[in-house]
Amino acid sequence: MSTVTKPFLITIVGPTAIGKTALSIQLAQHFNTAIISCDSRQFYKEMSIGTAVPSADELAAATHHFIQNRSVFDAYSVGQFERDALLKLEELFQKNKVVIMVGGSGLYVDAVLKGLDYFPDVAPEIRERLNKELEENGIASLQAQLKALDIETYNNIALDNPHRLIRALEICIGSGLTYSSFKNKPKAPRTFNSLKIGLNADRPVLYERVNQRVDCMIENGLLEEAKSLYPNKELNALQTVGYRELFAYFDGTITKEFAIEEIKKNTRRFAKRQLTWFRKDLAITWFDFKTPFSEILTKIETNIVNEVEAP
Repeated sequence: MSTVTKPFLITIVGPTAIGKTALSIQLAQHFNTAIISCDSRQFYKEMSIGTAVPSADELAAATHHFIQNRSVFDAYSVGQFERDALLKLEELFQKNKVVIMVGGSGLYVDAVLKGLDYFPDVAPEIRERLNKELEENGIASLQAQLKALDIETYNNIALDNPHRLIRALEICIGSGLTYSSFKNKPKAPRTFNSLKIGLNADRPVLYERVNQRVDCMIENGLLEEAKSLYPNKELNALQTVGYRELFAYFDGTITKEFAIEEIKKNTRRFAKRQLTWFRKDLAITWFDFKTPFSEILTKIETNIVNEVEAP
């Protein structure tokens, strides 16, 4: 392989339970480099089983960053992660011209590779008032406000999603400008090259892997982990598949067996949403999850060489 003259961030994406962790470790070992995790729930140290944090052996096999580095009690946004990850990459690229990033959180991947739209801070009272209005008058009231304040966003937003409606409205109200006026501004250029690898499987195979993973989580103590977090179930970090369903079981509204089946169903739906997000990105090179490592590595090294040798 030719000498890499520019830093490369190789990103491994794909649905949950597809084998991204194993591939990222193989690549990190091959390139003698570190791994950046961009899984938005593996940040939290109290959520190891339900978020499929890499095992102790896997963590020892390669240096990982942003794994269990925060508490569920800490507020942590995708914008903060973008800044933290770029700083860490700058440090890592001083030692190695190739770094691996892995994760199934598409927004967090895009934040690092492309950058986010930035919005002004607004008074929390605005959100509180909008939430109260949603509760008292329903979602149609918020939709009507957004239509009056920002027709462009109204025409392009998921109007049945109250979270997105409130987010757009609080920016409109708090800034006096439209939400859409802050969108799609030029982003700061990245100082590294990017190469994206996707793993996938036929849908029945993927769903079976999801079901098996949930069974393993239950066997490994997910119920006990969720029970320890139950007193704080309203925290944003805990609004996560695998925990919400067990909280409902602890509430007494569903049985344990039904909760486990709901975790499987909702995780399968999550995997489908992940694929929908990533398939929009034509820059991803896809491989079946059973593809030999040597074949994936050859493709990666060819792409790196071509990029380095391009005029």
